[in-house]
Amino acid sequence: MLSFFIVVGVAGFEPAASTSQTWRDNRATLHPEFWFTDFGLQIYSFSSLSNNNSITLKSKLLFINLSMKLRLTFLCLILICILTCAQDKNPTNKDNSYKIVVSDLNIPWGFTFLPDGSMLITEKSGELIHFKNGKKTKITGLPDIYLRGQGGLLDIILHPNYKENGWFYFSYASSEGEGDGGNTAIARAKLKGSRITDLEVLYKATPNTKKGQHFGSRLVFDREGYLFFTIGERGERDINPQDITKDCGKVYRLNADGSIPSDNPFVDSPKAKKAIYSYGHRNPQGMTLHPKTKEIWTHEHGPKGGDEINIIKAGKNYGWPVISYGVNYIGTKFTDITEKEGMEEPLHYWNPSIAPSGMAFIDSNKYGDWNGNLLVGSLKFQYLDMCSLKNNKVIKEERLLNGLGRVRCIEQGPDGYIYVGIENLGIIKLIRK
Repeated sequence: MLSFFIVVGVAGFEPAASTSQTWRDNRATLHPEFWFTDFGLQIYSFSSLSNNNSITLKSKLLFINLSMKLRLTFLCLILICILTCAQDKNPTNKDNSYKIVVSDLNIPWGFTFLPDGSMLITEKSGELIHFKNGKKTKITGLPDIYLRGQGGLLDIILHPNYKENGWFYFSYASSEGEGDGGNTAIARAKLKGSRITDLEVLYKATPNTKKGQHFGSRLVFDREGYLFFTIGERGERDINPQDITKDCGKVYRLNADGSIPSDNPFVDSPKAKKAIYSYGHRNPQGMTLHPKTKEIWTHEHGPKGGDEINIIKAGKNYGWPVISYGVNYIGTKFTDITEKEGMEEPLHYWNPSIAPSGMAFIDSNKYGDWNGNLLVGSLKFQYLDMCSLKNNKVIKEERLLNGLGRVRCIEQGPDGYIYVGIENLGIIKLIRK
């Protein structure tokens, strides 16, 4: 017997790169038939089902059994709803093109430029790649990478004094520590030939969990040499983000050697995680340093609606999930308020959600009057969102690289050009016509 199912309300779901992945329970096998990426909605074919009308998997997905007679009607209604209610209205700027710099990458989660102009690139699947003179070399010696859902090998950056000390920093999902599953870790190491050396784990979020969503994680050094990093709330919306005694749903700050800065906002708070710099976050996958003000800017995924841009301040509460401009993926509310005393409101939010990933300011004369604009990748709508700013407000948005693919990461290179990591394509150079 063949039945059809709708996956509803998959909070923070990010699909696998290939539709060949198979899920199993004790009665049947699921094969993806349609992928509504980042809408929190998928359709599957399902074989050998028992007479139960619904099942629950370990990932807590809800499946609704549709009869053969109703499935086409229901599918049409879903498509109409998506096409009419979840369309992005940002105009397309056609004054841009691109050049492929690194081809044949799957999910390039992060990359950074070495002093000689070569790149270190992280593939979410767990590969660290050195790209130099058109050749890819796989770097060995990484710690064990926990691959589950959105977890894997994540961001990578250089120490500001890399030429002198050789340290690079990366974030990844790790199964080390208490409990089954994994959580986000931050490490640093040095590169020697095609192998990393001097590996040091600087931070590991606890406890582990088998949930596959909301690992974060981006890394940034500020102008004073502090290391900032983000960790998502790991699917524990009502437990982690508002509790400073728990990891996850936070922006953190460390010294470059992993020690806790003496002026971190919660160093004197009993039982608090001393590395926390701000809290009340959902899943920040973009973070960058403003080139003029030197403030830390982040963006984070909302649920259905409510993706946000924030400027991070020490000790501040950014509200998740108490305040939000979003709703649950199935349309129900989890909060009725968008502001509350003692909580920071976003300087910008998206509705519908664009599923943001990667973030960088244009700080270069290579792009004329685009200089100073903010760039944010869209996973859902597959473009580079160029945000024009005035007084820390987004006053205009335009699509660049429209339809090229899911934009995962963005960096400005040492040559002043913007480089963009795009899933199932590679790393491209943005060119203004």
